[in-house]
Amino acid sequence: MGASVQQVFELFSAVAPRGWRVELIEGEICLTPPANGEHEEIVSELTDQVVERRHDRSLRNYTGIGLNVPGASETGHVVPDLVVAPKGSFDDEEEWHDASPVALVAEVTSTSTAERDRTKKIHGYARADIPVYLLIDREEGEVTVYCEPSGDEYAQAHKHKLGLTVPLPAPLGFDLDTAEF
Repeated sequence: MGASVQQVFELFSAVAPRGWRVELIEGEICLTPPANGEHEEIVSELTDQVVERRHDRSLRNYTGIGLNVPGASETGHVVPDLVVAPKGSFDDEEEWHDASPVALVAEVTSTSTAERDRTKKIHGYARADIPVYLLIDREEGEVTVYCEPSGDEYAQAHKHKLGLTVPLPAPLGFDLDTAEF
């Protein structure tokens, strides 16, 4: 009784089953079950392509990293499927990290996360000024590259059909081959 959203979030985080993600998105506590194999294959392929094709060799891939992003009224806590940031960006003991060094976040939709990935997460990532949000939407068969964050939104949103080559803007600056997705 009388607990804040942050306190309830911390409680849920402490008792969530192993492998489950607990996020605070736009003031809503979201519990996500472990991903299925297809989801993880896509994240793995994306990770490999970033490693092989990135122009900036200081960039690293992070999975399972917690980010603080501005919420509608307070800080949100998200765990993107993939975060690309300079080496050493998260070399502390914090559970939730400042998003300012992040170059790209990627989300691969699942039945339980698709609506959040398509709507609510965009706002937090844009507010955090993350240059690129890559949304791989399995249900829609599309890849959307959001760039140029401006307030609660991204000024640019480029949609591509899954299976095609998708150009990624700087700081990555390479073509992502989604045929393996």
